[in-house]
Amino acid sequence: MHGLMQDRPLSLPMLMDGMEHRFSRKHVTTTQLSGTVSASYGDVAERVRRLAGVLDHLGVPAGARVGSFGWNSQRHLELYMAVPCSGRVLHTVNHRLFADDLAYIVDDAADDVLFVDRSLLDVVHPLLEKCPSVRHLVVMDDGSPTELPIDPRIHDYETLLSVARPVAAFESIDERTAAALCYTSGTTGRPKGVLYDHRSIVLHAMTLLMADTFAIGEDDTVMPIVPMFHVNAWGLPYAALMAGANLVMPGPVMSPERLVRAMETCRVTFAAAVATVWRGILPHLGDADLSALRRAVSGGGALPVPLSRAFHEKAGIPLASSWGMTETSPLVCSARVPSETAHSLTENDRITALAAPGPPTVLCSLRLVAEDGSPAPRDGRHRGELQVAGPTVAAAYFGGSSQASAFTEDGWLRTGDVATIDPFGVVRIVDRTKDLIKSGGEWISSVELENEIMAMTDVLEAAVIAVPDDKWGERPLACVVPVPDSDLTAESVRRHLSGRVAKWWIPEKVVMLDDLPKTASGKFAKAALRRSMTPTSG
Repeated sequence: MHGLMQDRPLSLPMLMDGMEHRFSRKHVTTTQLSGTVSASYGDVAERVRRLAGVLDHLGVPAGARVGSFGWNSQRHLELYMAVPCSGRVLHTVNHRLFADDLAYIVDDAADDVLFVDRSLLDVVHPLLEKCPSVRHLVVMDDGSPTELPIDPRIHDYETLLSVARPVAAFESIDERTAAALCYTSGTTGRPKGVLYDHRSIVLHAMTLLMADTFAIGEDDTVMPIVPMFHVNAWGLPYAALMAGANLVMPGPVMSPERLVRAMETCRVTFAAAVATVWRGILPHLGDADLSALRRAVSGGGALPVPLSRAFHEKAGIPLASSWGMTETSPLVCSARVPSETAHSLTENDRITALAAPGPPTVLCSLRLVAEDGSPAPRDGRHRGELQVAGPTVAAAYFGGSSQASAFTEDGWLRTGDVATIDPFGVVRIVDRTKDLIKSGGEWISSVELENEIMAMTDVLEAAVIAVPDDKWGERPLACVVPVPDSDLTAESVRRHLSGRVAKWWIPEKVVMLDDLPKTASGKFAKAALRRSMTPTSG
């Protein structure tokens, strides 16, 4: 027997009603090179309908991929809605990837049209000779002085919008229709395509509104510092539109000073970024008034407790961790303190607890699998590979991406992360499976070593990798970036670790570097470190 409820699809056109009516006076503010611009959601919705008309005018077929190379901006938000609402697929591309990977991604996706911010044109236009599927290149003028090449495929975004016929009504879209495409950063082999449908995006946005996730509501002002080309800015633009929260977009101006100024001026209540960005913001907080900020989320990698604590001291709230992957839309875990333990924690304990990824969202199921394939106990001590399943989790990769062994026979995603889960459901990531160090038959966690090293006040960044050892098989090598003008030495790092980790975990070799290589999404590029690093005695 079926229920007798209306059969309405969970698809993105349902957000248009809020933009055009009850939230029409809410606004999106974009920081540009020359200042800031602001538009109401009502105005944005009208432009979304015009942009859908532009896609019709350009002859973009239903289901075609529309690539975007853009910063966080109002125009990119318009693409976020117009492309999927009109039955096409928005393919957000990370312009920080290597040119060879960019060409591969655009070609693998068979993008029909590319939208590009003018400041990124020098990156994108040379790719076209390797991307035969691209028929049009639409330039969004973000104030950059970059000259436009003479190319009949190039169009101006605003000119197209000014003459476009608005789409009066978006047709009903099956919720399983593809809506967005993102590629992983390609840290192991070629980038892999993850194809989201309308249903997964809507469900993911709804989870961000829940009280035990991000609790985004109508009275919020949300600032996605995480780029819109990085897993749909973690779903935050869609969540803000769904709730009616104001949006603040950093645009191409990503300097820490400008980010802090925007957070202060716009009275931002919720912001999200990777840890490296928060680390860069920290010295610029000064006397900034961030009293409106109720939650600052860190993702994309481990959140060091000292960084969260320092942010708490300067901004009044600690950073809160989160965890997810491109394949999981991305959010799976959101840090919070379980109610059963909250009453017994000191403020310092609470900051430490919020640095762990936390429990999963209500739509994600987790399991731990031990090395022998058996289920690992959820006691907070036993480790296993973290596997994920749910309606916001990928079931396969798109296009020419290798499926490898990313998915189990019973349909779970193998994350590649080693984790523990405690009785309250709190997840703690121990390491990536490929980054664990096996020394003398025992495992050493590179993440735990990194966190302990980054607890030192004279350490800016730290990454630990495995190096071959004749006696033990592998030993840890610590690559450390000191705070400028500090007196940090290899020996002082080893002394700091004594008593904080097992004696046999302490690296014999500590190398001081000027900086650490990073992936296009801001994570430490350990593969690059392993390729380039020649172990040197500290």
